[in-house]
Amino acid sequence: MTAATLDVIAIGNAIVDVMAPAEDSEIARLGLAKGGMTLVDDARARELYDAMGPAREISGGSAANTLAGLAALGARCAFVGQVADDQFGRVFAHDIRAGGIAFNTPTREAEPPTAQCLIFVTPDGQRTMNTFLGASQFLPAEALDESAIASASILYLEGYLWDPEEPRRAMRKAIAAARSAGRKVAFTLSDSFVISRHGDDFRALIAAGQIDILFANEHELASLTGIESFDDAMAAVAQNVPTLVVTRSEKGAHAISGGVHAHVPAEHVDTVVDTTGAGDQFAAGFLFGHVRELPLADCLRLGAVCAAEVISHYGARPEADLAKLTAEIIG
Repeated sequence: MTAATLDVIAIGNAIVDVMAPAEDSEIARLGLAKGGMTLVDDARARELYDAMGPAREISGGSAANTLAGLAALGARCAFVGQVADDQFGRVFAHDIRAGGIAFNTPTREAEPPTAQCLIFVTPDGQRTMNTFLGASQFLPAEALDESAIASASILYLEGYLWDPEEPRRAMRKAIAAARSAGRKVAFTLSDSFVISRHGDDFRALIAAGQIDILFANEHELASLTGIESFDDAMAAVAQNVPTLVVTRSEKGAHAISGGVHAHVPAEHVDTVVDTTGAGDQFAAGFLFGHVRELPLADCLRLGAVCAAEVISHYGARPEADLAKLTAEIIG
């Protein structure tokens, strides 16, 4: 096996977050579910965008957010995701490349437009999210650069993107390419609703030994296994996954790898401002430690520090210097 030239290459939704302040009266006028996340079509997305006040636009998406954290820590990263040839597509490409992440997926010329998450933030800090998945659902297997996948220590896959057919085929092809090259495959379950739709696929991948590192929170773990006891569910999955990582919010995080079980408490945060992206940044910290072959507990600590940073402010990407925050752990 040749030496890796990338630490992590990820496949995920290419979404632009559009965030603007809004009064409660505007939430009611627009018929939005305050504090919730609603999937919307193109027409509704355009209507809501036009109704927004001055907004902040920044590229998002779960796996892309994880890469942003990894790159901030100093990792070599690349992203695979589908955007359209439009304004939001250019915003996404600019932001991710500006973060030091390689992004070479060919632009989609046809409809629909680039994915957007339109976020209305009320004075109480609640975020009302309206997501249009757009072009991100049409990532074709032909867009994959198998040589790039083979050059990365870890292929990281976003469970959210397993839902549409084309990206699912692309991810299966990527898994085959990574495994043929002797690389590791990491997978995040993303959300319990994804497991309710595709749990059989995920369980089959795990049983076949296709997943080397699995990320979940405790609710996703329960959905995947159908086992109520947290410890029993961890033990059941760990039989078929070399490294299992499970977060439990304020209860900290657990991991089992090579028969070793580690646990770290959650990092203290004076004020939790916005939990969006906490799981994404936890994965960033853990993966950074993993590719540097740090002890399991230190990988968890890195994840906890990165998650604590992102929940201390609005937005799903780090704003503080993660390398400085984690220097004591990394050494």
